[in-house]
Amino acid sequence: MATRRNTFFSGMLIAVTSVAIGLVLAARLDLVSDSAAQTFNTPPELALPETNSAPITRQLGANTFRDIAEAQSPMVVNISTESRRPTGDLNRLFGDDQLRRFFEDLPESDRQRRTQSAGTGFVIDGNGYILTNNHVVADATKIEVSFFGDEADAYEARVVGRDRLTDSALLELIERPDYPLPAATFGDSDQMRAGDWVMAIGNPFNLGHTVTVGVVSAVGRPFEQVRGRAQNVIQTDAAINPGNSGGPLLNLRGEVIGINTAIVSDRPSNLGIGFAVPINTVRDLLPQLRTGRVTRGVIGVSILPVTDEDYEYHGLSEPMGAIVSSIVRGGPADESDLELADVIVSFDGEQVEDVADLQRKVFDTAPGTEIALGIYRAGEPTTVPITIGELDLENQGRAAPVPVEDLSTSFGMNLQDLTAESAHELDVPRGIQGAVVTGVEPGGPAQTGGVRPGDVIRSVNRVPVETAADAIRELNRVGDGGTVFLLVSRGDAQSVLRLSRD
Repeated sequence: MATRRNTFFSGMLIAVTSVAIGLVLAARLDLVSDSAAQTFNTPPELALPETNSAPITRQLGANTFRDIAEAQSPMVVNISTESRRPTGDLNRLFGDDQLRRFFEDLPESDRQRRTQSAGTGFVIDGNGYILTNNHVVADATKIEVSFFGDEADAYEARVVGRDRLTDSALLELIERPDYPLPAATFGDSDQMRAGDWVMAIGNPFNLGHTVTVGVVSAVGRPFEQVRGRAQNVIQTDAAINPGNSGGPLLNLRGEVIGINTAIVSDRPSNLGIGFAVPINTVRDLLPQLRTGRVTRGVIGVSILPVTDEDYEYHGLSEPMGAIVSSIVRGGPADESDLELADVIVSFDGEQVEDVADLQRKVFDTAPGTEIALGIYRAGEPTTVPITIGELDLENQGRAAPVPVEDLSTSFGMNLQDLTAESAHELDVPRGIQGAVVTGVEPGGPAQTGGVRPGDVIRSVNRVPVETAADAIRELNRVGDGGTVFLLVSRGDAQSVLRLSRD
């Protein structure tokens, strides 16, 4: 009897394991894996591809896309990955104590189920380097690559370096085919404009080397690969489906101008809205990806643009720079003399044109570097030294709203006095005074300016406020078409928000 019972549970184990191993995912879109990198012995030399910035003058003809597909498909690869996930859900599914004990008696590696996924990549160097998406290979325990016309053979690869923010990863072939590897050529993604023709080649639904054609729908589209950190991407209507991830987006010369990374859809297929990371962005990261680790500078602030409506208020002669709207507690800015509402106009002696320019300068500066920020504070220029920190990608919390009776303002928000009870519920530090935002009008100036329920307004245009009535009085001083700057607290963090009233 015991033998029959053990045989039954052994059979169940085999069946469960077979189901787990047989699960095949068309693509994984888990963009929240750690921005870590596997490091190995120094890999072979990587020759950075040249970027062709010459104007695209090719005329569209009957064979244009056929020619591109025939010429570029050989450098595109199918990627299959294997990863292990805990079998806890399977144990709970069957709910049998003896079966659960059977699993618990197994080694850790055997108590995990293997899952398989498919994606795309493309060769960028004859030594066997391949670019793909981070989310295609994140957490993979095994990576295999197959080539166009050679799909029956798979070649093992490993991760050299990967980066969450751009969703990019650099692979190196451990095993290589016995023929020369065709490599991609890079175009200039900064050249692309809405309406330009593009082609995507990839491995949708594990079908392998599928060609789709469309146009660039938009450029410079902010897209959050990591919560709270937007990356400008290329939007396209060239069909991108699960499995296309990591494949190239090509211009009319057949040059890579982007890495396909995501789609927007209410179903698991394409609705004509896909996104690709610009190849210029990834190319600049290749030297770091090759070392196994990408580092970026950070100064620990949130920033707002300077606009035509408010540059004179800050003492500037023209719209330029970036306004400090919040300072991260414990970050480089918090340890410097930088203050909220400072306008950063220069970075280490170079003029700061706008928000994007400041972000690029900070990102490109090595952590630990001490630089000087040129700022305008209350209309007067000064300089603040600061040591660049290293960017981390941790999420930050936010205060919860409090439903209470309130006073309305002409900026589309409701306010109430901050009480001891509401301060405790909002986790506002002791000693803070101001007006609590209890509601915002959809589409109104407050919501447009970033005000949230639960914010505590502490000053209006640098005038401190202690009550809702104080805040409303100062807000009413601003006429139609005017701009107001609010100092607000969210929990123990502070921000400067700009509101404009039509």
